[in-house]
Amino acid sequence: MSLYEPDLDLRVQTWLQGIWRGRGGVTSDFWRLDLVVLIDGRPSGMQDIIGTSFDAYGTAVTFSWLSAELRGRGLGREMRDAALHLCFEGFEAAEASSGAFLDYVGSNRVSQALGYERNGTTWATRRGHPEQMQRWRVTRETWLPARRSDVTMSGVDACGQALSQRP
Repeated sequence: MSLYEPDLDLRVQTWLQGIWRGRGGVTSDFWRLDLVVLIDGRPSGMQDIIGTSFDAYGTAVTFSWLSAELRGRGLGREMRDAALHLCFEGFEAAEASSGAFLDYVGSNRVSQALGYERNGTTWATRRGHPEQMQRWRVTRETWLPARRSDVTMSGVDACGQALSQRP
């Protein structure tokens, strides 16, 4: 899937196909929660949580995207904060990671503000070209002192059971 596909209809179709593929391929070794961000009832972004061998390692990766006209208002931080709450409080993760292209200043600042530590760099493709990304990680121990008390969750146990396929 490419968020950079210029044809909006093709971008949406490709994105939806990726979600449908992911839903059909959930195993205890790999799952991806595709969460939608609604602003005034309008889909405005996405916040995903990806678990690879989560039952064994307790690690998850967060991925987000927010509509350009809504950036710079603190919504990206709210999205990621909620994802971390679900990871650590809901699923009892040990560690969460994220990444952002080096020039994505806002995303990198969100990671820093939420207590992530730099964790090296990696490469990814953007608009058909290789680009370097900053990797970030935050542990449960680092997150706990900054844990928000105003977040509520429901359905987490059932969701966790479906993802880990535990009885």
